[in-house]
Amino acid sequence: PMRPPVGAPAAALPAPALTPVPMPERQFRVLVAEDNRTNQMVAAGMLAMNGCVCEFAADGVEAVRAAQRERFDLILMDCSMPEMDGYEATAHIRLAELAMGRRTPLVAMTANTQAGDAEKCLAAGMDDYLAKPITLVELRHKLEKWLPHGGPLATPAQHAAPAPAGA
Repeated sequence: PMRPPVGAPAAALPAPALTPVPMPERQFRVLVAEDNRTNQMVAAGMLAMNGCVCEFAADGVEAVRAAQRERFDLILMDCSMPEMDGYEATAHIRLAELAMGRRTPLVAMTANTQAGDAEKCLAAGMDDYLAKPITLVELRHKLEKWLPHGGPLATPAQHAAPAPAGA
């Protein structure tokens, strides 16, 4: 094999082999209650990058049924959906959870960013809040906060960015 000349720039050297990123011991199951198909696909891609598999509910009624039928590690709930909005769906899910003796972390996803919107989500029984458009960094922060802990989520460090000042 040819060797780069002495003093050659680093770019002339062979790149080190990329080390595989370890995946979590298990995949987390996330229910995504979102009526917009594009938003569903974006969420699915970001969740997959963080070791999660997702199921979709296109409205609040479907979300309630899915949450009663299966156990999820996390629910991402759009606040504004047809048939039943995210606030009402959350109330139904929380009521059913009382009877089952469990509580699934539930994070609101909303385009509403006015003063008091986050408080409205929390008052409705949601555990946290994500403002749309959702970024990979923000979603990752919520996943690390709310998913069962087995260490940090497995994604390349270069995908993470520092939080904005004052966040």
